[in-house]
Amino acid sequence: MTVKAGEQTKGSAAHPLIRLLLLQLGLCVALAVLFWGTKGRVAGYSALLGGLTCAIPNAWLAMRLVAPRRDPGARALLNAAYIGETGKLALTLTMFALIFALVRPIAALPLFTTFIVCQLATLAGLLMRGQEPHRDTDTTNGE
Repeated sequence: MTVKAGEQTKGSAAHPLIRLLLLQLGLCVALAVLFWGTKGRVAGYSALLGGLTCAIPNAWLAMRLVAPRRDPGARALLNAAYIGETGKLALTLTMFALIFALVRPIAALPLFTTFIVCQLATLAGLLMRGQEPHRDTDTTNGE
């Protein structure tokens, strides 16, 4: 399949976001298992909750960005990004509030360590995105 200049397929826009979310979930589970094995059950589920507190709001943002819109223009995408980021922040704060209010006992170090590592995965994904091999695109405009 060739993509003309200026066009983007629906799958190509979602694919990097899905890979990034899967990376975050993988890190979340790996760190939870690591903390569980080295520091015990409380550290393990605390780490899992920290990772989910990062991954779930990021999934909300990704869903807002790739959801079909009536207006495909830049303004609609920018509005979706603002709404998605606001929702992501609200979800993150709500999840942390619920964790600290309802989960006893909780280990703060594994919780925040996993949250920060998963957030750094987002940054790493954005930095590495420019290093992906380029796909062949047809820019001849049908000539």
